[in-house]
Amino acid sequence: MSETVLATQGLTRHFGGLAAVNGVTLEARMGELHAVIGPNGAGKSTLINMLSGDLAPSSGTVSINGRNVTGFAAHQISRMGVGRSYQKTNVFLSFTAFENCRLAAQSRQKSSMRFFRPAAKLADVNRTALEALASSGLETRAGSLASTLSHGEQRQLEIAMTLATHPRLLLLDEPLAGMGAEESSSWWRS
Repeated sequence: MSETVLATQGLTRHFGGLAAVNGVTLEARMGELHAVIGPNGAGKSTLINMLSGDLAPSSGTVSINGRNVTGFAAHQISRMGVGRSYQKTNVFLSFTAFENCRLAAQSRQKSSMRFFRPAAKLADVNRTALEALASSGLETRAGSLASTLSHGEQRQLEIAMTLATHPRLLLLDEPLAGMGAEESSSWWRS
């Protein structure tokens, strides 16, 4: 039996009188794939926002790797090995695809004093960025500005950025949103 990476108990979020998420209890183990499905407005993004620390729950608990992280900030949960993509693409448009991934990989460096060293000289960070681009099918677009990528490629880039952080748990909020059939099928093959 594999270890539990994510667990919730009675997770609830109210917005005034509206319960966007009501009493969700779930468990995800290493190596498992789960999907939350439902119509627009069903609370899927609200759930992911609570799991990632972008939104505090009204009640209930969230545990990552056996540690209660309820109320932790997003950056704290991210540092615990949780990667996430957003429903709306969130990339740096004026950076190349490689630079976007390198920046994500740099965020996992242990020393905060690495800013004195040029990023181009961080071999491990550069290798991680290239591996993340290859994993998402964007290795041939590494030198392209993010602003020149198609919407589907920008979605792939955001996932590559998330992979560059070496997450133990990956939360994807509608990763195929806005993609056409050709874009979404080609991404899943890569």
